[in-house]
Amino acid sequence: MNILFNLQYATVFGETLQLNVVDRNGAKAQTYGMNMTADKTWTCQMAVDASVTHIDYYFSVDRGGQEERHEWTTITHRLELNGKKTDTYLVSNRWQDIPGDSYLYSSAFTDCVNRRNHGRMKASAYAKTLRLVVRAPQLRGGCQLAVVGEDKAMGQWIADKAVRMVEHNHNEWVADLNLRDFANTGTTEFKFVAWTDKGDLLWETGANRRLELPMADNGQMVVRELDQAFFEIYNERLAGTLIPVFSLRTRGSFGVGDFGDLKRMVDWVAETEQRVLQVLPINDTTSTHTWTDSYPYSAISIFALHPQFVDLRQLPPIADKKKAAEMEALRKKLNALSQIDYEQVNNAKTEYLRIIFQQEGEAVMKTTDFRKFMAENEHWLVPYAQYCHLRDTLGTVDFSQWKGHEQWHEADRGALRNPRTEEYREVAFYYYVQYVLHKQMQEAHEYAKARGVVLKGDIPIGVNRCGCDVWHEPQYFNLNSQAGAPPDAFSVNGQNWGLPTYNWQRMIDDGCQWWIRRFQNMAKYFDAYRIDHVLGFFRIWAIPITCVHGLLGQFAPALGMSREEIEGYGLHFQEQLFTTPFIARWVVDRVFREHAQEVIDTYLDHQHDDIYALKPQYDTERKIEAAFKGKNSDVDIWIRDGLYALASDVLFVRDYNDPNKFHPRITAQLNFMYEALYDSDKEKFNRIYNDYYYRRNNNFWYNEAMKKLPVLVQATRMLVCAEDLGMVPDCVAWVMNELRILSLELQQMPKDPKLTFGDLARNPYRSVCTFSTHDMPTLRQWWDEDYNRTQDYYASKLYRGGAAPHPLPGWLAKEIVSAQLSCPSMLCVLLLQDWMAIDEQLRLPDAGAERINIPANPHHYWRYRMHINIEDLLANTPYNNTIKDLITEAGRHLNNK
Repeated sequence: MNILFNLQYATVFGETLQLNVVDRNGAKAQTYGMNMTADKTWTCQMAVDASVTHIDYYFSVDRGGQEERHEWTTITHRLELNGKKTDTYLVSNRWQDIPGDSYLYSSAFTDCVNRRNHGRMKASAYAKTLRLVVRAPQLRGGCQLAVVGEDKAMGQWIADKAVRMVEHNHNEWVADLNLRDFANTGTTEFKFVAWTDKGDLLWETGANRRLELPMADNGQMVVRELDQAFFEIYNERLAGTLIPVFSLRTRGSFGVGDFGDLKRMVDWVAETEQRVLQVLPINDTTSTHTWTDSYPYSAISIFALHPQFVDLRQLPPIADKKKAAEMEALRKKLNALSQIDYEQVNNAKTEYLRIIFQQEGEAVMKTTDFRKFMAENEHWLVPYAQYCHLRDTLGTVDFSQWKGHEQWHEADRGALRNPRTEEYREVAFYYYVQYVLHKQMQEAHEYAKARGVVLKGDIPIGVNRCGCDVWHEPQYFNLNSQAGAPPDAFSVNGQNWGLPTYNWQRMIDDGCQWWIRRFQNMAKYFDAYRIDHVLGFFRIWAIPITCVHGLLGQFAPALGMSREEIEGYGLHFQEQLFTTPFIARWVVDRVFREHAQEVIDTYLDHQHDDIYALKPQYDTERKIEAAFKGKNSDVDIWIRDGLYALASDVLFVRDYNDPNKFHPRITAQLNFMYEALYDSDKEKFNRIYNDYYYRRNNNFWYNEAMKKLPVLVQATRMLVCAEDLGMVPDCVAWVMNELRILSLELQQMPKDPKLTFGDLARNPYRSVCTFSTHDMPTLRQWWDEDYNRTQDYYASKLYRGGAAPHPLPGWLAKEIVSAQLSCPSMLCVLLLQDWMAIDEQLRLPDAGAERINIPANPHHYWRYRMHINIEDLLANTPYNNTIKDLITEAGRHLNNK
């Protein structure tokens, strides 16, 4: 068969077009150069074997042998080769940029919300065929597209005779028409129509479409890609719940939520006519086997799932009846706890898994399905298994201490992969556990899709610096700095996550393959995801390894300032004075008061006049931290924190890569060094500070993000959402709008700095609305946190007079929840605790026990659990009906067709 492709596209001098055929996995398989005709139409001809059933492809622009840009590739063009009497296809395509409604092509909508079965085109028996191809992403589940028009081939405007179309690709419909059934007038008029699952007929809006009828010979099929069909169907708005998997509770849980409990939570979400269930990261964080591993944003592997989430009920029973009884008794004990006992739970589950592995592992690992899992995941699974074995046998994750194994050796893969070797037997348990977790999570995902529920996952910005990812592929990481966040409402000293920063240039050089693998692996389990700290793709807050807090960090990458630039603002740049801690006697007296002399004698060296410096053994935050280790009295903590403040009291931070460049220290206006400046110098520094943080880097950071994010958001069909809170430069909105990424909108953290509270009615449609995140106080906690702020909200946003009631009554919580649901945001996803706040009989009596995380505390124990079983929640009909009523009133209910 011969195919002639045509595409009208305007290029500039030096650019050429290419047609790229992709394989079943979406990877480029073959490229064809195209030629331009006089009317700026690019053409390409190919011959294919008769056994080929279809071709998926996209177009790209080439300059000098390098791809300069390409079409939106989340959904590629598809050509069905099904003409019985066709030997030549004449195809006219349209260049597809990322559409404004790209979210409708995500698996969240196509596989969950608007789920439809794709059809197979019947073989066309026409000698001369006209094929119409159109995208209709607005259509809801159960809808059927058709084409009707003036000619006999299209039913002569009789709806019942309209030609039914086939959805052969996501939101793309096709119909083959007999060219001989058109009147010989040169043009024809038509429209697209759609039948809903209720039998209603929708007509496409606008004037009739007009198409010039092509000339064709026998054996030819003319394919026309048309503009998108548009119907008067309003945008869907969905409601959902956020809860960590570890927080779930059922009667059969083993002291922590698991993947079986996740299915029960899907049932509750579906029962209450919600459509989204959002969870926190589910990757393995096992580092020390202590409760400090409970932090879900410090994964040791971006691929491996956490063993704590295994549902032991789905495994065969323990053959040893005595041991089985012991385990059941322990399960009941742990499940009765109000909070998670991380160490007991994980030790017990690991013991249980080892028993089952001894019983069943050998047989399971001989199955075809297990071998398929190994083959598909070998790249990460083999290093991960060896990492876990070394961690557990050597008793540390500090791989610098693993003699002979300080880094992954690719030469070890063969023995670790061969079932006949001792090395394989040492790590086989970890293969087995990951296989079990994969099957259970995959089943939960399929269950959610079948119930029309979108599972939304979470991609942390960082990884554990002692994790398998760093050990396996160290070229992608910088271990001489720590990732964190600048000071914000959560932490006045900034946040130091202790995670390594990325070697972005190395990642970009290989097409961000590390990230692509990460996203594609996540798509096995989720249909939407939250990019944690999306600002990290623009620039990360990089903190020196010598620091405990985040105040001495700097954005990386960023355009540092030269001495000459700083002086161009009129500020005389005194490098030594501005870049070393400012410790004057009056500063010491103010910070340490009655302990000032003790601090001078013990921790400081006199320099000159009334100026001091930290002694060498205390001149970094890490040294100070070490000096005070184990000292927990109030005075010791006071002195330690005061020394931290002295160590960070600088006006400028030297650039990590270029010693001749400098960055204004974040929140330097709170420093003693700033206080000591003349008023005129303060004004000059403020201009430097504002230009640097809010203007200087905008275009630079835009370009940095566009090197990474476009390829990542198109790596899967998951719905892309982002956490874009904090110190947000203007360019973040530019990129998110361009790539159609959903923003996060919190009424009490408005994006407009001039507002105290956001106006919910102004939320963009392409956004996620919530009242509280896992990093914040819940609605009830927030209500009692600051009475003055609450009173302002009560009067200005709830429009109520008098004093705001405390604690938050259920009726008022219901009003607040209703307001969130009624906003224009596509998704309104609320913490389960905030949903429960509306029912005073159901909610947790102690609001203080609802908190999931406290970001200011780097050693927070993540152990929150639901206080009732999901079974009981499902059985609470009055409460569930209340939620359904709220969702229906807000227009977010299931039957929104």
